[in-house]
Amino acid sequence: MKSRNFITGMAAAAAALGMASAVSAQEMSEAAAERLAQFERTGETRTCVNLTQVRSIQPLDDHHFLVEMRNRDMYLNVVNGRCSRAASAGTYLQYSTTGSQLCRNQIVDVVDNGGQGMLSGSCGLGDFERLTHIEEGESASR
Repeated sequence: MKSRNFITGMAAAAAALGMASAVSAQEMSEAAAERLAQFERTGETRTCVNLTQVRSIQPLDDHHFLVEMRNRDMYLNVVNGRCSRAASAGTYLQYSTTGSQLCRNQIVDVVDNGGQGMLSGSCGLGDFERLTHIEEGESASR
């Protein structure tokens, strides 16, 4: 009986550790937090954005992408999983879509620009959360 409790306890501890690592995997890097300090998160999300309106996608770290639209709207995308080396110098993002929308779960590849274009990571996009610019003098701690 004692060994069964020990095994159950170990399984619970392993599950808790797995949950903790999943949470910490989505934590924002210091560089990403600094860049996002210019914006306020609105909580308003979309599952897709119009691909022809995307001006740029800037990886802030392996988990957070800043998406700028042609009309200057900004979105934060927290990817599913981890896009290894997404924010590293010498890499770029690549994706392929058959429609006119860039949507949640779209696979994005990170390609190393310094060699034969080798794939260094990939991930699925998350929802697009609208950001608003924080005006100068406004507190980011609101």
